[in-house]
This record gives sequence, structure tokens and C-alpha cells, in this order.
Amino acid sequence: MTDPYLPADAETRAQARALIDAARHAALAVLQPGGMTPSVSRIALATDAQGMPVSLISSLAAHTAALEATPTCALLIGEPGAKGDPLTHPRLTLHCFAQPIARGTPEHDALRARYLDLRPKAGLYADFGDFRFVRFAILDGLLNAGFGKAVRLTGNDLSGERR
Repeated sequence: MTDPYLPADAETRAQARALIDAARHAALAVLQPGGMTPSVSRIALATDAQGMPVSLISSLAAHTAALEATPTCALLIGEPGAKGDPLTHPRLTLHCFAQPIARGTPEHDALRARYLDLRPKAGLYADFGDFRFVRFAILDGLLNAGFGKAVRLTGNDLSGERR
């Protein structure tokens, strides 16, 4: 069997970056603690100053315990269009490593300011004691840009640095 993935090029890297930069939410896939059962939930999403995906999550959410037990996870971003088959619209799976950001650090303060600038409604709960920021360090990704347009991307292909 041949590899179904096309090589990444400048156009597909830019398309993947555009999906990351525009994402307001994502499907987060985690492994449940103590087992091999996967779970998926929707989370709010933004990017940090380096272009990496970040979210503000509650310690009360099941996915938070899952990320603490196993920080490897996946994000699915991309919106189906208003018309047509949802599978013809671009989407991006990111394989990530979740990195919690400690409160009271300069990194947290900078991320809080950026996140609230991008997602102002999060100001309603950003300072609640059970919420914290998580950065998703991208390991690699899979871009599905439509029929016959699947591309495997490296972490470097998806870095926030503009090429």
C-alpha cells in the first residue's frame, strides 16, 4: 500500500496555520485516567504569542484529569461550511503534548492578557480558582484539505513562525 499523504509544501503549511489561527474551539481527544478509553470534548481555543494553541480549562472537567494523567492528546479544528458535505471542508488534526501554565508566573500573565484580548468573554471565568491555561505543544499534524488532499505535517511545519 502506498502512503496516502502528500508532502507538505508552503501552501499546505499556510492552510494549516490559517486553520490554527482562526480556530475558536476544538475537539479535544484524551485518554481517560486508569484505562485506554478515549474521550472527546469541545474546548475553547486561541493561540499564544508563538502561535501555539492554548485553552482555559477547569479542573472540574474530566478532560483536565485525563491530561494530568496522560498529557498526550489530539485536537481537531476546522469548521464545516454552511453548505455541502462536511467532509469536503478543510480540517486539521494536531497531535499535542498538554503543558499547564502555572498561575503567578510572567508566562501566565502574558498568556492571560493575550487570551482575554482574543476571547474577551472568557474574562467572566478566567480568574476562577479552578481554571488554568494549557498550551498544546504540537508534535505533528494531519491536514485533510478535501478529497485526495491529505497532508502529513511535522511540528516544524506547524510552528507559529511565519515562513
